[in-house]
Amino acid sequence: MTRISSRYTFFYKKVFPVFWFGFIAFFVAWTLPSSVVEQRVVMFVSPVLMGVIGFIVFKKFVWDLADEVTDGGEFLLVRKGGEEARVRLSCIMNVSASSNVNPPRIVLRLVKPGRFGTEIAFSPTIEFSLNPFAKGRIAEDLIVRVDRARSERQR
Repeated sequence: MTRISSRYTFFYKKVFPVFWFGFIAFFVAWTLPSSVVEQRVVMFVSPVLMGVIGFIVFKKFVWDLADEVTDGGEFLLVRKGGEEARVRLSCIMNVSASSNVNPPRIVLRLVKPGRFGTEIAFSPTIEFSLNPFAKGRIAEDLIVRVDRARSERQR
């Protein structure tokens, strides 16, 4: 079995948000007491806005990522939190890849909801490419294999 998810998922999901929100708290704690009255509104609104935008981005693109995805040939072994699920390739309806976001994402849409719902998102291993618009090797391979497994299921 081969790991196809990034080893940096823990950093994306846990470490970076702590730095993000910690920096905002440090900024507020450092600048607010020394600000003049006119600047206090700006010094309060900016960090709050950064926190809200950060929370929305983390919730939408980072915190839903699976911790680890391992390729087992005819199935994928998905681990998220303390739970594991085995997802057969024939049970995947669609594979979509977003490479122009950080972290890159692959979203698997399932035919029937499983342990993690109707969609499983993970960050694939990072590949170097001179073409920034090219789909990753992992996404392309999954698309082909899922299509093959789906067509075999329909027979």
